Amino acid sequence: MSGMANSSDSDRVRIVEERLLSDDWYVLKKTTFDYRCRDGHWQRQSRETYDRGNGAVLLLFNVDRDTVVLTRQFRFPAYVNGCPDGLLIEACAGLLDGEDPHTCIRREAQEETGFAVRTPRKILEAYMSPGSVTEKLHFFVAEYEPRDRVSKGGGDAAEGEDIEVIEVPLASALQMIANGAIQDGKTIMLLQYAALAGLEVLRLAGSLK
Repeated sequence: MSGMANSSDSDRVRIVEERLLSDDWYVLKKTTFDYRCRDGHWQRQSRETYDRGNGAVLLLFNVDRDTVVLTRQFRFPAYVNGCPDGLLIEACAGLLDGEDPHTCIRREAQEETGFAVRTPRKILEAYMSPGSVTEKLHFFVAEYEPRDRVSKGGGDAAEGEDIEVIEVPLASALQMIANGAIQDGKTIMLLQYAALAGLEVLRLAGSLK
């Protein structure tokens, strides 16, 4: 599969060739392009990109209990790269799959954690691995109450999900980052955001939205 440059290309990038390497789980392409460097000269480069779509991630927090809700699930790539049991502790997340970020994260939160999310608030967007993966993540926070739990969660078994729901004090979650029990990047970002802002501030910001 190949494609040539067109009028929509950046004035710093000219696509020379695009080849489809895999279209199984997601889409892997190899692209050859000319890139205009800062000094004005053009340099030919070749890169592989893995396109799995964009996603959303949410940190559920409770101010009165000073707790957050996380998940634990098996991640094969982590397993083959040094995680002994492959189990990672994460904030709930999922791919947009054509939905807007707010709709996606409400669905994923209820599916994974069992909590019906009342008022998710978007705090930032970030490319998580821009050297090779195209995905952009939309980051959310939302307050929860025990009464908001409408099911046991656990994910979609038909998609191979076997998710454990974890409720822990924020201080404990931060300690888990320090001791290596939490190694998921998006989760670390959300927990650090919560620690810097403070849960009371997150609640106030949500009420003022």
